[in-house]
Amino acid sequence: MPENVWPKHVRDVHATRSNVHATKYNARVTNGVSMQQEQMIEVQIKGRGINDPQVIAALYNVRREQFVPKDIAAHAYEDRPLPIGFDQTISQPYIVAFMTEAAQLKSLDRVLEVGTGSGYQAAVLSKIVKEVFSIEIVEPLGIHSKELLSKLGYRNIQIKIGDGYQGWKEHAPFDAILVTAAPPEVPSPLIEQLKLGGRLVLPIGREIQDLVRITKTKTGLKKETLLSVRFVPMTGEAQIKRKSIKNPKLD
Repeated sequence: MPENVWPKHVRDVHATRSNVHATKYNARVTNGVSMQQEQMIEVQIKGRGINDPQVIAALYNVRREQFVPKDIAAHAYEDRPLPIGFDQTISQPYIVAFMTEAAQLKSLDRVLEVGTGSGYQAAVLSKIVKEVFSIEIVEPLGIHSKELLSKLGYRNIQIKIGDGYQGWKEHAPFDAILVTAAPPEVPSPLIEQLKLGGRLVLPIGREIQDLVRITKTKTGLKKETLLSVRFVPMTGEAQIKRKSIKNPKLD
């Protein structure tokens, strides 16, 4: 496997973090699975009720330490999000697994991800579905993740730089859409780009958000609230809309 080398301006973000050890990832590995990875799956994922076999298999087949900066790779399997630069994070392992399971994926599905970030969620999805289309608004982050995924041999992922609020019309419709940053409201273009029966999984809100699943049915949209979560806010058009939404006045 090629070495995971992050851009200098991403590495510099972590160089000043006094609470992070700049150690090389040296986990004991058995049959390609480290003890940390095994423990993450057994305790954080299965232990919290994630039991979809294809999700579990995908988590075993994607090495999370390859998707974080080298100086915090030793922390890759911890039960928390980690910073990856540009005020972005790689999501907590449980949230990645939960969203993947909530999308109710099938092997022939075509999936849109809004917010490529580190590339880890896209990699997990790619182990389950036929095609993954991922959009990243932060250009250097998107470029790095595209190059990394290519070097690691992921061939069914396409990445573009752009504002994910508008989706990826050229490749629509999608069987599922996952959004990994929080808009203040559901982006209507994403609903339009769902197939009939398609599932949209995304966080909605400001600082504390609801993770919801919206299913497009013959009679309309079915909305389910799944979890309370905290994601980084969606930028671009979503940021403009967030500023236009006035806070309610208190009596």
